Amino acid sequence: MATKIRLQRHGKKKKPFYHIVIADARAKRDGKFIEKIGTYNPTTNPATIDLKLDRALEWLQTGAQPTDTVRSILSYTGVLYKNHLEKGVEKGALTEADADKKFLAWVADKEAKIQAKKDGVTLETTNAATKALDAEKAVNETRAQAIAEKNAPVVEETPEVEAPAAEATEGSSEEA
Repeated sequence: MATKIRLQRHGKKKKPFYHIVIADARAKRDGKFIEKIGTYNPTTNPATIDLKLDRALEWLQTGAQPTDTVRSILSYTGVLYKNHLEKGVEKGALTEADADKKFLAWVADKEAKIQAKKDGVTLETTNAATKALDAEKAVNETRAQAIAEKNAPVVEETPEVEAPAAEATEGSSEEA
């Protein structure tokens, strides 16, 4: 029986959520499966992957073929790398301790990258929120000034009538 590791779609319209399952290659996409080994949520940033690494590794070693998307998920989580290291141990190229040490170093590096991306996303969202708040404050200030100018009492300036009379008295004082 040809088995595949593939995604089984769940969730609502425009909000996909997938189960990572082991199924017969002839079964329908959302049909009968042998075992559920994890979940995948692509709508979060970064995508949320919950996977039973040991079960996925065991199925890979027994010959289950992953689909393209599942292959990238397995690569992202390190299952393919662990499979590669275990094949090296079987052939005698590595010792078990060396393979474990390499895998743990890879996992630590990967977790650091994921955490950096999460921090970058949260920083972007906070910066975007502060920029939007500053822009809104500026718009509110201009509106408040416009309303204040509109509601200010209108004072009409009247021309001074006494100014020419004052000039006439100045001219008479100079003559005297």
